[in-house]
Amino acid sequence: MVQIKTPEQIAKMREAGLVVAAIHAATREAAVPGATTKDLDQVARKVIADHGAKSNFLGYGGFPATICTSVNEVVVHGIPDEKTVLKDGDIISIDAGAIVDGWHGDAAYTAFVGTGHAPELVELSRVTEESMWAGIAAMKVNNRLVDISRAIETYIRRQPRPATGKYGIIEDFGGHGIGSEMHMDPHLLNYVSRKRGKGIKLVPGVCLAIEPMVSLGTARTETLGDDWTVITTDGTWSSHWEHSIALTEQGPLVLTAPDCGKAKLAEYGIEAAPDPLG
Repeated sequence: MVQIKTPEQIAKMREAGLVVAAIHAATREAAVPGATTKDLDQVARKVIADHGAKSNFLGYGGFPATICTSVNEVVVHGIPDEKTVLKDGDIISIDAGAIVDGWHGDAAYTAFVGTGHAPELVELSRVTEESMWAGIAAMKVNNRLVDISRAIETYIRRQPRPATGKYGIIEDFGGHGIGSEMHMDPHLLNYVSRKRGKGIKLVPGVCLAIEPMVSLGTARTETLGDDWTVITTDGTWSSHWEHSIALTEQGPLVLTAPDCGKAKLAEYGIEAAPDPLG
């Protein structure tokens, strides 16, 4: 069953989303050469505490940290630790979440550590982020879930190929419903699969976390011995972007974007729903 939220519940999710946005801002500033991924986790913990929120990552399925810190070839679920020191030229995807009064927010972004990044890495992050926004723009009343998947995949496939030869759209992980739990139905693929059909019809009150993960090579992944860290099987670097979105009568509301997604959605000719918190 897909959980349909009331406007009041969406407003609570917006509160959680703003905490996630604050975590992103603070960790982006802290992701500098010489910092450890444990340092970033401590930054996130302080933001959550300062906002009177709770972490939805810490303890989830036994996960030992507040954020996921995925460096270079790590796709998702990297565990912060003191041994992983960020270096000039690294890229890191930071996935963060928060709970306010039982309602969840979840979002991720890819950051560049230091300077001197290869153009294909900059383009990889851009393509991944823009494919996310293409998916968000497809989150319209009476569309189907597959329309979001198609928009993400189509955007990626239409981009010029990188020097490595192709972009790999990660197959083993995707987006999901979100609300009173962090991960809920429906599962959202970042590509079209005939086996999955059209998926649910999108109606006001549906809330989704849209999160493409793209590599500079393979679409395949493997999980390391810690049972969390997911890497590409060919060692190519990857990017991960995510926002939590509520579909309302007025259109999509990007819960984890400070401006509710207004600026980016305007590029698609879409007016974002008004902020329920004013």
